Amino acid sequence: MAGDDAYFSLPAIGPHAPELGAALITWVEPVPEHVVGYNRWYEDDHMITGAMVMPWMFSCRRWVAPRSHQHLRAPAVSRIADPLSAGKYIGIYWINEGRLEDHERWALSSNIRLHAEGRGSYRGLGADPLEERWHVFTSFNDYVGPVYRDDVVPRDKHALMTSYKGMVVQVIDAVSADREIAADWLRSEYLPSVVQGPVALSTVFAPRPLPEGKLAHVREPDGVPNMLTVLSFTDVDPLECWEDVFASAETDIGEGGVCELAVQAAFIPTVHGTDTYTDQLFD
Repeated sequence: MAGDDAYFSLPAIGPHAPELGAALITWVEPVPEHVVGYNRWYEDDHMITGAMVMPWMFSCRRWVAPRSHQHLRAPAVSRIADPLSAGKYIGIYWINEGRLEDHERWALSSNIRLHAEGRGSYRGLGADPLEERWHVFTSFNDYVGPVYRDDVVPRDKHALMTSYKGMVVQVIDAVSADREIAADWLRSEYLPSVVQGPVALSTVFAPRPLPEGKLAHVREPDGVPNMLTVLSFTDVDPLECWEDVFASAETDIGEGGVCELAVQAAFIPTVHGTDTYTDQLFD
């Protein structure tokens, strides 16, 4: 009977709001000699079977940092990106409000299956994923909230489906106050000076520790409970607005006295389904 089927019964219970409530952020450094194969495996298989087909995940966009954008990164020494150029690709995925725990359980089980089937690596069963990429920073994140440039900007849930020309990622440590206070300061004091002109909106997230039983190659940095992640979406290539908006971020954030910039990086959208930019990542 349909009522005895989990596929039938589970959608009928729990939250079902059309709102952004959480995100998966996965920031990865490919190994140069495997970059093309890794890129095709990730977009053709893993981005779909390891993420988008899962319940309660409703939007995604993958971004890339070519050489032309890597020099923008700060601070000069980062505890997140070491070396600072590490993390050429970042994938952003939106998860429905109130459904992060449900999605995490499905994701963990699915990815254990994919690895057992030899699909945790583009080279197949027995391959070591550490030989083709490593994780700079991957986390499930609770959503703190948005800062919008104006009332006309598409709302946060549409951000990954809007044709933004760039995205700036800032990982921020709360240092002299708890994370909630730091998040309030970012949204009320710092981000309103950022979200103007070519910056359409910023979204603030609070990373969670990775779930027990995570795959061994997925790295979790120290200090996750005190971290915040800001994603700012731009109408222009970040190169065009960097000096005016983002270049002073390390100083601007530090002067607030409640948090510090752990890393900042600029990205542009990948051309999904192609190998565009794979020849522009490494010296």
